[in-house]
Amino acid sequence: MRPLAVELAPLWLNVVAPGVIETPWWAGMPGPVRHGVFANAAAAPAGRTGTPDDVATVVALLIGSGYVAGAVIPCDGGLRLR
Repeated sequence: MRPLAVELAPLWLNVVAPGVIETPWWAGMPGPVRHGVFANAAAAPAGRTGTPDDVATVVALLIGSGYVAGAVIPCDGGLRLR
């Protein structure tokens, strides 16, 4: 991320790194496996899985900021902290 942000400057380049987000993408995964993934995500400090609105909020924050560049913003309810 960082080298690309430097190369493309002065364009603002940031990344949103979502965790487990409740979307139809998960429908193709076998039920027991999906349940395990969602149970693990719900054990994050946020106590739940993410929603598309959670990710959209982070994207809106980055769009609205004229001074954040080269950032990787986790949107995983704190799952990475475990």
